[in-house]
Amino acid sequence: MKKYLLAISVLAFAFSCSNDSQNSNADQNESGDTYQPENKTTDHPELNDEAENKRGIGKFTHVDLPATLDVPLATAGKTVFELKCYSCHKLTDERLVGPGWKGVTTRRAPEWIMNFATNTDEMLNKDAAAQAMLETCLIRMPNQNLNDDDARKVLEFMRQNDGVK
Repeated sequence: MKKYLLAISVLAFAFSCSNDSQNSNADQNESGDTYQPENKTTDHPELNDEAENKRGIGKFTHVDLPATLDVPLATAGKTVFELKCYSCHKLTDERLVGPGWKGVTTRRAPEWIMNFATNTDEMLNKDAAAQAMLETCLIRMPNQNLNDDDARKVLEFMRQNDGVK
């Protein structure tokens, strides 16, 4: 009988210790209340990594930009802008329907811009920065179906707009 009591006591002790280890992430504030830290992980691995999150969500993980402007590419980007972007975006910092483009290449990584231009719907659904922008603008940017080349042209035009020579 003593063996059973001893075994039950050991199991109860082990069980109580395992519950404490599961709550080890809980903190206690000054009033004695406990809270669990916010779980910042998501089911989308790119959003769990801050560096990846700056790239946005999409196939562009690295975009090489020359130090100087590619003028023909920027000129072609202006044509794409006038056709697909002009009705909602100004080249100043003033918001029209969408945010103004002035300074966008200093606020966002080139990969983020390329991913947003080519993967608009998924970015608006999952990328925290895109969702914050959506809350400000209140209107969901329609997918303009830009291909990779058009997105790169627009990025170069944005760089020109931001003063890259």
